Amino acid sequence: MMLELLMLFGGLLVGGYFLLHMTFLKLPRCTSAAKLHGKTAIVTGANTGIGKTTAMDLARRGARVILACRDKRRAEAAIQEIIQETGNSQVIFMQLDLASLQSVRSFADNFLQSESRLDLLINNAGLMKGGKTEDGFGMIFGVNHLGHFLLTVLLLDRLKASKPSRVVTVASKAYEMGKVDFNSLTTHRELGLGSTGYQLFQKYCHSKLCNVLFTYELAKRLQGTDVTCYSVHPGAIKTEIGRHAGFWWKLIMTPIVVLFFMDATSGAQTTLHCALEQGIEHLSGHYFTQCAPLMNIESKARDDATAKKLWELSESFCGLS
Repeated sequence: MMLELLMLFGGLLVGGYFLLHMTFLKLPRCTSAAKLHGKTAIVTGANTGIGKTTAMDLARRGARVILACRDKRRAEAAIQEIIQETGNSQVIFMQLDLASLQSVRSFADNFLQSESRLDLLINNAGLMKGGKTEDGFGMIFGVNHLGHFLLTVLLLDRLKASKPSRVVTVASKAYEMGKVDFNSLTTHRELGLGSTGYQLFQKYCHSKLCNVLFTYELAKRLQGTDVTCYSVHPGAIKTEIGRHAGFWWKLIMTPIVVLFFMDATSGAQTTLHCALEQGIEHLSGHYFTQCAPLMNIESKARDDATAKKLWELSESFCGLS
């Protein structure tokens, strides 16, 4: 009798978990049938996770896809897999270390010299890691925001020349817990202080708010150019973003991630929607989740003064002003 009850309880648990995955944890799919032959896309951090899945989909649609990555070995392994899966040989590696502004400039120079057009820029790479960048910025701020800011600005003219074109920046719902502390940025070149697992997570949240504000301000500056931009929340996705986290953080988070987070294919869908879906051009600057714009976004993500100040400070940090 006890065994039967245990089996019944186990069956209910498995059934409930399956039902949860098929309802609350199931994410919408990008439904665009767009073909991308003759188009060129850059995907940062494309050797793993959401970036790799995004690059795979774009390659399958016929695009020339640039994998902008720091690790050449892992990027080349991803390229071989993408070519094998899609039959598209127009998938290439270009060195990009977002923790180095010089590397960002070198990447942009190499790209502009070797490629004639740019239709899609997917600012996908992100990390949650302590330490400083080559230029003395907090690693999370430097990689998640500043490196992508400089990359986008340096490629804007090519995006405009290839219009209609799009910029998609992978943000996160974590922006809701973020803030932009300009005093910390100007004094320490950091989004916050401390290096515990929770403090790194806080900085990650702050950087995701920077992503959303960057996209909001970028859209204003691109009005009338036929270049549109979007920020996205990919969902709760199993990626390698927490690989640098400490032991206790991993101990707490790993069971949650395994049970309740979605795969990278699910995580790429809103990125692909914003990159490919026709008829969303008027929503440039908006934040998307589950393949739809979030119209009731928090006011701090639509603060004109904060967005403008972040842009101007980022220009100064990058030596653009």
